[in-house]
Amino acid sequence: METAGKALLAAAAVLLVLGLGALLLARLGVDRLPGTIRWKPSENTSVTIPIGLMVVVSIVGTIVLNILIRR
Repeated sequence: METAGKALLAAAAVLLVLGLGALLLARLGVDRLPGTIRWKPSENTSVTIPIGLMVVVSIVGTIVLNILIRR
């Protein structure tokens, strides 16, 4: 039971860091990168597909994982 508690605390810490990073990136305007597709078919509906952000996150994630794995 103690191991499960530690795992949950670690997961919560990771989610906290990710959430704070997302807020920081939104304030810097990263949520409006070129390549974002916005579609508003009606007044109550909107669809946003952040393709540019997906590419950036994929590249950064690949670099970080390669650095961590090669240790």
